[in-house]
Amino acid sequence: MSAAKKKRLPQRHVHITRMTPKRIEEILAGGSLYWVIRGEIAAREKIIAIEPFRDRDGIGRCRLVMQPKVIAVSPRPMRAFQGWRYFTEDAVPPDLGKATAGSVAAMPEERHLP
Repeated sequence: MSAAKKKRLPQRHVHITRMTPKRIEEILAGGSLYWVIRGEIAAREKIIAIEPFRDRDGIGRCRLVMQPKVIAVSPRPMRAFQGWRYFTEDAVPPDLGKATAGSVAAMPEERHLP
């Protein structure tokens, strides 16, 4: 059991980064952090808060507070990178749990081997 849960504190998933995004309002209006794993965008987490702060060495940092739920997305090749990338609406990878009837119907039929 997590320490936050034992203390009855709210569950938060936080990622700390060096850079604070410039387009905070856009991100908080439904943006997500997309994870590049083994050369592919593979998952996302919805960002619910952005908290700039200074660490104990006085260096500016930023906490990205996310919903504690990882959502698998349709894999897409992407080089790992540091820094911010903003997707246009038409470039956002679709969630895997949101397959449409048409995309399921277009899948090849199951083959049965003898």
